[in-house]
Amino acid sequence: LSCVTFPLPILFPQQSGLYEYKIFGGLADCPPKLCVDVYMDLDFRKQWDQYVKELYEKTYDGEKVIYWEVKYPFPLSNRDYVYIRECREMDVDGRKIWVVLAQSVSVPQCPEKPGIIRVKSYKQSLAIESDGKTGSKVYMYYFDNPGGMIPLWLVNWAAKSGVPAFLKDMQKACHNYSK
Repeated sequence: LSCVTFPLPILFPQQSGLYEYKIFGGLADCPPKLCVDVYMDLDFRKQWDQYVKELYEKTYDGEKVIYWEVKYPFPLSNRDYVYIRECREMDVDGRKIWVVLAQSVSVPQCPEKPGIIRVKSYKQSLAIESDGKTGSKVYMYYFDNPGGMIPLWLVNWAAKSGVPAFLKDMQKACHNYSK
């Protein structure tokens, strides 16, 4: 049985009262290339990520843009994101590191929908490399401004349960993935 080794995300309070998340850890038995493939595959994510309501990529003015609606717990409104992302494979002193960068963008062809709160400020950086065995070392930086009033219990849940659960789900997805 393999395990996901991640301490709780480190929360960095911002002056706005929002948080940045920084996460370090490992995914045993999930090679880095597989992790990246699973992470980048939007259609597959719809199958394993229970919080995805809608997720697709479209090209606007020659730029690939992702639309993502996230299910929030009742009585909160769902949130949606419009963002661009890029994945690069890098060689750093002989170490192969995959880097995924994502950032929100404003696209007139993708207007806000009634009843859903648009997350206008979103940024994520992900770096994945081999752990030297059969798994991966992962670093993630994440920030968004979910808009509206987010109760403290939800912030605490995201840090204590949501992020670790997502990583466990992703590990399971890696084991079930085949291209």
